Amino acid sequence: MTVRIAPSILSADLAHLARDIDAVLAGGADQIHVDVMDGHFVPNLTFGAPVVKCLRQHTPAVLDCHLMVEHPEAYIGAFRDAGANILTIHAEATEHLERHLQAIREAGMKAGVALNPATPLSLIEEVVAEVDLLLVMTVNPGFGGQSFWEPGVDKVRRARAILDRAGSTAMLQVDGGVTRLTIGRLAGAGADTFVAGNAVFTAADPAREVGALRRAAEDAHTRHA
Repeated sequence: MTVRIAPSILSADLAHLARDIDAVLAGGADQIHVDVMDGHFVPNLTFGAPVVKCLRQHTPAVLDCHLMVEHPEAYIGAFRDAGANILTIHAEATEHLERHLQAIREAGMKAGVALNPATPLSLIEEVVAEVDLLLVMTVNPGFGGQSFWEPGVDKVRRARAILDRAGSTAMLQVDGGVTRLTIGRLAGAGADTFVAGNAVFTAADPAREVGALRRAAEDAHTRHA
């Protein structure tokens, strides 16, 4: 199983964003996670498509954009034009999930679905065929640096079973409280893509931390193979 580390720029030094992104990519990061918040779906306001456009001009890296916004379908075109590679929308934020996943794919991006901690996995079972990434939140979205939600490990395990039963090759991503202490259990439960913000960008050496997280996840996959 391929391990992907996706540092979240929510925890980067925004005054030196290009520098921080270059550092984690040099450390082997697989994609850059961009947390997009509108102040309505979640109680915070962060980045939008113009930031993604600037990042695209700076780096060819995979830009993994997580829309924590109401009516995410309204922004598909803007993020396509900005250069997003992956666009993840919340199942709780829209009424016509399948339609919008198809629209994301038709726009040339990979389509992701995110689920908040209290949202049941049953919400995505009917759209698995349209999903390139399933994101299990292990904190309530809105702010970085929150404590890890322990029941998330079992939820990841059940999510892996759903993907496997469907024959899906979608990435199984986890976001929230991912550190050296939690990544092994999440990987053992079947996750393969890990969003880490504070754990990476508050480390003394962010590039080295990316490598440490990867090794911990790969070791867990080996033990559970």
